[in-house]
Amino acid sequence: MRLFLIILLAVSAWAMPVTEKYPSYSYVFEEFDIGDDYIYDDTFTEFVKKNEKRYQRFYRNSLERGGHLIPTFKSMLIQDGLSDLFVYLSMIESGFSTDCVSCKSAVGIWQFMEATAKQYNLNVNSDFDERLDPILATSAAMNYMHALYKRFGKWYLVAMAYNCGEGRLSRAIRKAGTDEISVLMDEEAAYIPKETRTYIKKILMVAMIGENVSLGLEKRKKIKDAVVQLYGEDVVQVEVDPGESLEKIAKIIHMKPKDLLKLNHHFKDGVVPVKLPSYKMNIPNLKVVDFYAIYTLQKELQKYSKTHYLSHVVKPGEDLRMIAKKYHTTIGEIVIYNPLEKKKIVKGQVLVIPVTRETFEAFSKQHS
Repeated sequence: MRLFLIILLAVSAWAMPVTEKYPSYSYVFEEFDIGDDYIYDDTFTEFVKKNEKRYQRFYRNSLERGGHLIPTFKSMLIQDGLSDLFVYLSMIESGFSTDCVSCKSAVGIWQFMEATAKQYNLNVNSDFDERLDPILATSAAMNYMHALYKRFGKWYLVAMAYNCGEGRLSRAIRKAGTDEISVLMDEEAAYIPKETRTYIKKILMVAMIGENVSLGLEKRKKIKDAVVQLYGEDVVQVEVDPGESLEKIAKIIHMKPKDLLKLNHHFKDGVVPVKLPSYKMNIPNLKVVDFYAIYTLQKELQKYSKTHYLSHVVKPGEDLRMIAKKYHTTIGEIVIYNPLEKKKIVKGQVLVIPVTRETFEAFSKQHS
């Protein structure tokens, strides 16, 4: 009976939907220009379920080997206009081993071949090899990825081309008649090499594992250890509203915005995403009292002071952040009063906006 229960529990855990195990998938897919529906692709789902333990180990081992490089890499990527999630491409390439050499003679943390390295201004000669310098190699990799994006126009295609080459990917797209990921990844048609199909799945897999941690979505008991590995012993996670500004939080807890961003590279452009009801933010342990004394109190005061409501018709090009700013409210409060699917709004949609009495009167005067 005991053996039966163990087997049943194991089967139940395996059968849990990938969307529940890795709620970060939506954020990860968006960063790579992949539609949410790809999470239901049978070959991808099977890959995740079959390999998740292996890549969870790989992720932990990579952090132990070179996790100290992640904040620097993410900062460089963001400042260069790239998604910080490309750090996982580097992880898959080398496991963060700075002196990694492949069987094809690709070298370093970004696994540059000599010809490509020289093309992107990395010196490779008998005296030294700049592919082994993680900072110089990262700069070259970013330039390469920008060039690939200029040619192919989608970030998952950039990752594909990084692995199989620009010419090979171009031929695959011509043969397939489309650049859609579901078509290019088709196992039977084999438009792109098997190695590249597996490569893309690996990147998405470790990104979902890593962003579960970064976004505060990890439900396992080892979350604290993972955060410590990523950010150090003196960092804790606190809950913040969607759409919140890191600059505002930094001011509240008396930090420089750039220093707070170093702990939260996953929040692109210094703004908390809007896809989920709340997110985890990393702050220094010494700032926890300031955070709860000021930020949480402000939220409570705002909640009770906004006793009036306005209607707003969504205009072309508007997003929730713009609307919240216009009415001096927050994205979180707008979401509470409006049933928004994945926090998305469309042109012509009517929103209920909670506002203070002063804001209500100001807008009433404008339209009287």
